[in-house]
Amino acid sequence: MSAVPPVSIAALRGVRLASGDVVDIALDGDAVLAVVPAGSPLPETDGVVLDLPGYLVTAAGAEPHAHLDKSQSWDAIRPPFGDLERAIESWHAFALTLDEDDTLRRARSTALRMLASGITSVRTHVDLLRGEDALTGVRALVRLRAELEGVMDLELVALGGPTVADEVFEAALDAGVDLVGGAPHLADDPVADLERLVALARRRDVGLDLHTDESLAGADTLAAYARSVTGWHRPRTAGHCVRLSMMPTADLTALAEQVRTADIGVIALPITNLYLQGWDAEHAVPRGIAPIGRLKTAGVRVAAGADNVRDPFNPVGRCDHLETASLLVSAGHLAPEDALDAVTVGARDVMGLPFAGPVAGARAELVAIQADSLGEAVAFATADRVVIHRGRLVSRTRVATETAALSSSVPTRTAAPATAS
Repeated sequence: MSAVPPVSIAALRGVRLASGDVVDIALDGDAVLAVVPAGSPLPETDGVVLDLPGYLVTAAGAEPHAHLDKSQSWDAIRPPFGDLERAIESWHAFALTLDEDDTLRRARSTALRMLASGITSVRTHVDLLRGEDALTGVRALVRLRAELEGVMDLELVALGGPTVADEVFEAALDAGVDLVGGAPHLADDPVADLERLVALARRRDVGLDLHTDESLAGADTLAAYARSVTGWHRPRTAGHCVRLSMMPTADLTALAEQVRTADIGVIALPITNLYLQGWDAEHAVPRGIAPIGRLKTAGVRVAAGADNVRDPFNPVGRCDHLETASLLVSAGHLAPEDALDAVTVGARDVMGLPFAGPVAGARAELVAIQADSLGEAVAFATADRVVIHRGRLVSRTRVATETAALSSSVPTRTAAPATAS
């Protein structure tokens, strides 16, 4: 991986849209100026022109729910395989020895892998730690955000459990964290912890991003969350929400209406929840993915993210929004178009970011991937990509494959001769 300064882009020529149309795209600073049929005259703007025949262009990926402070810690921790409770125990034990520079190194590596895949905006939770120094991870990610300025947008969420005092949340916000987070469904009194977190966010006038209903059969905090923030003016999101996948249709319909009214964005996290859920079932293993297709039909704003990457909560992960989209198709029963929307436009929407994509007037957050169609891009997800953030080229990966020549002696298969009957 080499480092080069971001390059301003004036136009992308000969690219394919998800619709199948082949177009030229003019950029003007951080905005898309025009999208016209390929070969048409384009307005002149400053920057480099990229000729990209054979590439499909979509809105850049956005990761609405990451844990960069935990990422790539699996090898150091060597946790047991298992459910959410085991993952939490493994992480808490390791976090007592957490090092700021090591956290920064791991987080940076993961963020740059995300960038190479086409993710230009990331919202990451950062743990408020037990022990003497609760803000080790916070300081590391504030440093990372400064490093990534101009290359990737990074938003930080303070993640604290019910034993983390309000003063620690306040210190994290003072240190540069953007939103209040937590996992009230894990508290002894889930609604009390929820109300505490909502009150804290209201007091500081910042948004909320809560881990919500993160088990197939557990505390119901989403309905209380909806009641608490209806009519509020700050962004609010709910991650996981896997309990909703087990609800009868009538109950889900009623809850979806509450969530829609409260304008809470729901974030499905297929890869981590497929790993964490169902360990206690010996047969007919249930799979936990928030039913964002049904929620979207009900008018709820929805998105999807990858959540954890190679840590006790998920031992795998490719830092690629197209991996998340593929899982939404195969495990979440979404069409490829809807799955891609959930990790691009939908993700940006629940994060409160400006609309982006290959549309005149939109923010120039784009990814070009070598593919002939949207379905091919989601299915094969080649690493051959061009990534544009705020109208500037910030990453490019070229893939070269060498394959042995096929034998010319392989006989051509022909149809068997017809026989009379």
